[in-house]
Amino acid sequence: MARKYFGTDGIRGRVNAPTMTAAMAMKVGMAAGAHFVRGDHIHRVVIGKDTRLSGYMIEPALVAGFTSVGMNVVLVGPMPTPAVAMLTRSMRADLGVMISASHNPFADNGIKLFGPDGYKLSDEDEEAIEALIEAEPALAPADKTGRARRVDDAQGRYIHAVKSSFPDTLRLDGLKIVVDCANGAAYKVAPEALWELGAEVIPIGIEPNGTNINHGCGSTAPQVLQETVVASGADIGLALDGDADRLIVVDETGRIVDGDQLMALIATSWARSGLLRGGGLVTTVMSNLGLERRLQGEGLTLARTKVGDRHVLEHMRRHGFNVGGEQSGHIILSDYATTGDGLMAGLQILAELVTSQQPASRLLHQFDPVPQLLKNVRFSGGKPLDDVRVKATIADAEAELNGRGRLVIRPSGTEPLIRVMAEGDDEGQVRQVVERICAAVAEAA
Repeated sequence: MARKYFGTDGIRGRVNAPTMTAAMAMKVGMAAGAHFVRGDHIHRVVIGKDTRLSGYMIEPALVAGFTSVGMNVVLVGPMPTPAVAMLTRSMRADLGVMISASHNPFADNGIKLFGPDGYKLSDEDEEAIEALIEAEPALAPADKTGRARRVDDAQGRYIHAVKSSFPDTLRLDGLKIVVDCANGAAYKVAPEALWELGAEVIPIGIEPNGTNINHGCGSTAPQVLQETVVASGADIGLALDGDADRLIVVDETGRIVDGDQLMALIATSWARSGLLRGGGLVTTVMSNLGLERRLQGEGLTLARTKVGDRHVLEHMRRHGFNVGGEQSGHIILSDYATTGDGLMAGLQILAELVTSQQPASRLLHQFDPVPQLLKNVRFSGGKPLDDVRVKATIADAEAELNGRGRLVIRPSGTEPLIRVMAEGDDEGQVRQVVERICAAVAEAA
């Protein structure tokens, strides 16, 4: 069933455009609240947000929607997405909501929903909520409307939970760590957690003003982090995105380390210590072929899913894996969290750094990546991938690669983009294939 509002990660869009207005947020609150008001207990929803200016608009609109159908609201303020998932479960709430557009610029925002178990909603739940958005659910009688209150110690609860994933026998004493919080949701909790574990912390991206989230900082723009790590003589740099559910690392030389290398390190280390379940890890079609070869060398498997951390998590839960993620830095450690957690993944990397006594540049180089190229083509409407000429160009490219590489072409789930990725041992061939397909898509678009 085609969905009108929900994409690959909740509802997301340009602020004050049709899908992301105060009126729409109130409808989402009413619909989601009505869907999860079940039984005769006191119903509760936890709402967190990142640091976008529009959060001041969307948060009260959601509160109005939830309370109007009889659900109580707990407000936790700016908090990472995984913190909202954790608090939803620990507070025995019926629903969790994160107001964030993740790594997108400040002018976008989104609404991510979590069930009472802390996991993102199923397709069935999202479809039911969409139907209620269109139908406008019944409102609660006057004496049954909900109440709202703020919880002041939410940050401390999350910091404790994150630190609990770090080995009890280790400390970060002697490590100099630069952490880039993207002027986003983790601007307080990430530096605090690292400091409490003993690190010398150099925080950047910790001055949110409502419009600078992800702007020239964070996991999608790590240049300042690279420069700061080298200039300060730091041992390592951690870059989070706006809602802190993804992680990119910079080693002491300033080299960027992506999610594939990080997952390779965690999976092989956990396998050696007997912690890894599922016999390997789960990632998406975008992960590098070099990762697959690295795991095979250790007798481990790599299971691929469609793009999106929810697809990774679904496969993990269905098949008993406890490590998974995406090349972009979403890393899910299901022994500790129900969704991707950039800070928690960072602590696993830091634990390996402390234990191995190796420099980050050596520890984090787990494999030589196969040449891979990803380009985006923006389009304004229609379905360019259905164009006959585009299909023919793709078919020719697949025949040319013919077992010597991979081709992944897909529309973005969050932006009007067609993503074209190819990889193979011949870098020149990869580049030519991507350029031809992009040109065909651009012409069709």
